[in-house]
Amino acid sequence: MEHVNKTFRQGELTFPILNDISLEIAEKKLVTLMGPSGSGKSTLLNILSAIETADSGKIEVFGNELSEATERELTNYRRKTIGIVFQFFHLFPYLSALDNVALPLHLSGVSKSIAKKKANEALSLVGLAHRKEFTPKEMSGGEKQRVSIARAVAHQPKLILADEPTGNLDSLTSEMIMKLFRTCVKDLNISVFLVTHNEEIGKSGDINLHLLDGQIQTK
Repeated sequence: MEHVNKTFRQGELTFPILNDISLEIAEKKLVTLMGPSGSGKSTLLNILSAIETADSGKIEVFGNELSEATERELTNYRRKTIGIVFQFFHLFPYLSALDNVALPLHLSGVSKSIAKKKANEALSLVGLAHRKEFTPKEMSGGEKQRVSIARAVAHQPKLILADEPTGNLDSLTSEMIMKLFRTCVKDLNISVFLVTHNEEIGKSGDINLHLLDGQIQTK
């Protein structure tokens, strides 16, 4: 990221969120980002997810120039380069774990048989092969988060963006989720960028960043 700025506007009022952020992160690392509520952490993550756009600056992720990309290029970037893990899971409640993981693959053009195969492999990776036919309504919070991680890695992305992935989980389950992210980095060679309010988790990355007054501070 080079000289990235983002301001929200409400009527005649302006609210600066990100202030001239320049940042370079090596690949295949677990990177954590902490900061107080309202500091812009989720906005930064949304910009990296191509959900929001920056007002100015350059953003390049594994060769993808987000600041100059067309909507078609951004869609391709979301489908192939990144995986996203949310705090509230965003699973379809009436689909099985297997179908929740397979559906995005199928929608991106992968055949149903290959999508199911990749979904099975991803659920095995997160230790849920025995629960693949269960729906989210039949699962604990930790299991649902593991399904969402399986969904994020099934298409073999280069980068996982995780927004408060342990925010609704107890400490033991949170540690299990963090171990999965470390597995993604160590064994799957996936970079992980994780936003958290949890100070312990915020100190547990290979690189730990802090966002304050719209600027990144390296810890």
